[in-house]
Amino acid sequence: MAQRTVAQKMGVRAGSRAHLVGAPDTALAELRLPELELPGSLSGTFDSLHLFATGQRELRSAFTELRDHLAPGGMLWVSWPKGRRHGTDLDMKSVIAIGYDLGMGESICLRVDEVWAGLKLTRPKPGKVYRNSYGTLPQQRS
Repeated sequence: MAQRTVAQKMGVRAGSRAHLVGAPDTALAELRLPELELPGSLSGTFDSLHLFATGQRELRSAFTELRDHLAPGGMLWVSWPKGRRHGTDLDMKSVIAIGYDLGMGESICLRVDEVWAGLKLTRPKPGKVYRNSYGTLPQQRS
């Protein structure tokens, strides 16, 4: 039985509209992306967005613009270097907290490659209460 690619585990589907920011060549190779529509700039909406960030400031700076280009039902993946590599101040807890601060909820975390981890963030579902010890959605804060 063939092993699933990282892109398949991420839910990236052939033919979808996607945009990647800051993806290192090694991580791109490991993703093994299917045929995608990959515009070079953020214009319109996207089914899948993927930001590779090495710092909280960089993540916060890019997050809102990316989120605002996400199609309904789309996913925003954030990847960061594991184990404080590349001098990062990001880890799963901080990525979740920033995502919640900026109105997105987390669902899946996975290994992209030896260096990078990835976290899937999506728009909150109406009526669902999101509880996480690392953050709270702005509209659900008391």
